[in-house]
Amino acid sequence: MKSIQFATKWSRIARLSLALATLAAPVCALAQSPRYTIVDLGPVGPSSSQGQPFTVTGNGLISGESVLANPNNADEWVSNAVLWVGTSRKDIANPGLGGPNSVAFGVNLWGQVAGQADTDKPDPNGEDFCGTTALGLTHSGNTCVPFLWQDGRMVALPRLRNRAGTEGSNGVASQINDFGMVAGTAENGEVDSTCAGASVSPQTVEFKPVIWTKFFPWSPVRLQELPTIGGDPDGIAYAINDLGQAVGASGNCGPFNVNEQNNLTPTHAILWWGGKAINLGSLGGDGMFAGIYASGLNDDGQVVGTSDTTGDASFNGFLWQQGHITDLLPVTGDVYSSAIAISNHGLVLGVSISASFSPRAVLWRNGTATDLNTLVPADAALYLESACSINEKGEIIGFAALKSNPSESHAYLAKPVVNFRDGD
Repeated sequence: MKSIQFATKWSRIARLSLALATLAAPVCALAQSPRYTIVDLGPVGPSSSQGQPFTVTGNGLISGESVLANPNNADEWVSNAVLWVGTSRKDIANPGLGGPNSVAFGVNLWGQVAGQADTDKPDPNGEDFCGTTALGLTHSGNTCVPFLWQDGRMVALPRLRNRAGTEGSNGVASQINDFGMVAGTAENGEVDSTCAGASVSPQTVEFKPVIWTKFFPWSPVRLQELPTIGGDPDGIAYAINDLGQAVGASGNCGPFNVNEQNNLTPTHAILWWGGKAINLGSLGGDGMFAGIYASGLNDDGQVVGTSDTTGDASFNGFLWQQGHITDLLPVTGDVYSSAIAISNHGLVLGVSISASFSPRAVLWRNGTATDLNTLVPADAALYLESACSINEKGEIIGFAALKSNPSESHAYLAKPVVNFRDGD
């Protein structure tokens, strides 16, 4: 198991491997007025899918995915990249890149969207890079590539090349900043010895953390490979801020993780700045349980993520700043936590998880965890399972279970009431 930004990202844990029946329990109201109002952005998929929103901008744009039944096969699902403008949802998956599945992970103020999409080109190595088979989605057997969408058009981003000049087949664009810099991962065409064949993963090629930059509409895309820690063969950049700092992880190839939707076994959380990789350390673990990785950062260089604890017996979210890593404990009574994103005012978002792996959306203010469900009206129709992204207005997005039907998953927007924003 791993964490999120995906953002990377534990935000999918509820619907991929865990029962949601316990999430229909009544919300306990605090002895205070609600701090947020909830806007239901509509259903994004069944409880067993990964449909959800991922990023919200200050001008109300929200990137995400919606998982729908395949009209040609009742036993399969199709993932569509979507973009919310306010509460109106637009499908940006078509015409796409020729394949059946796509996801919009990041969006910026200008409406540029970054994500992943199946193509119409067969994968030469028979990989399942984006995990469509593992996730129960329609599997085309084709490549899955990073994309940039703007002005109604989806364009594939380049992958890395090996010494012979062969371009890697697959990749993922995880997030985009307001200057059009995109963070993600790309294959490089080199055989990855840590995959050890199909017994470990159908993945066979190395994938490296990268940043794509397109300075002007008429200029070519510049692709920069980012260094890993300790010779790790694989890595992913999950998030990037407006200063061009990026965060993510490196490690070895592993089985496809349905929670994180990648083949990385992350053992090093990383901050990339000025082309250098900074090892953020850990909470004492080695990364053999949930992993060690950074999933979000703000423009002040504060970083959040998830790390195994000592002995790899558990995992918690963390906050890293000025060279120090701090444990973000779960809500009282829960056992695990995962930090996903952080605002420019230091409000940390994520998930608090019970011993039975039931998740709930959580906020950390000054290191103290609060169940987001206790900060919304008690009669809200949704039970908030994750908090994934926050904008400059203090608005939060995530996914939730419909209380009247916990098997139905919805996207939500939590809007702070007057005089309550970003934890003030």
